[in-house]
Amino acid sequence: MNKVVASKLFESLASGVRLDVWRLLVKAGLEGRVAGQLASELDIAPNALSFHLKAMLHAGLISVEQEGRYLRYRANIALMQSLIGYLTEECCAGHPEACGIVPAQPKC
Repeated sequence: MNKVVASKLFESLASGVRLDVWRLLVKAGLEGRVAGQLASELDIAPNALSFHLKAMLHAGLISVEQEGRYLRYRANIALMQSLIGYLTEECCAGHPEACGIVPAQPKC
């Protein structure tokens, strides 16, 4: 991970709708959600949701898979963990234990 990639990821999340999408997809885990489910759960028009999903796909935050006539979206958890690692790698000069911070273990 580098600054350019990290900036791109933050830009792609710079929307309340995109943060909501991300959280729903993380909650869904490996099952993911089809676009219609996401639109329904977020109470957002499908065309508006499509705009946000495209930005997140372009950044690599989510993946999509065709299932018949549906598109299933999944969160790229590994990329987010990499971003978190990039943000915290220099914590307390590389010694996070000195800061009293215990690295969070993913729950998925």
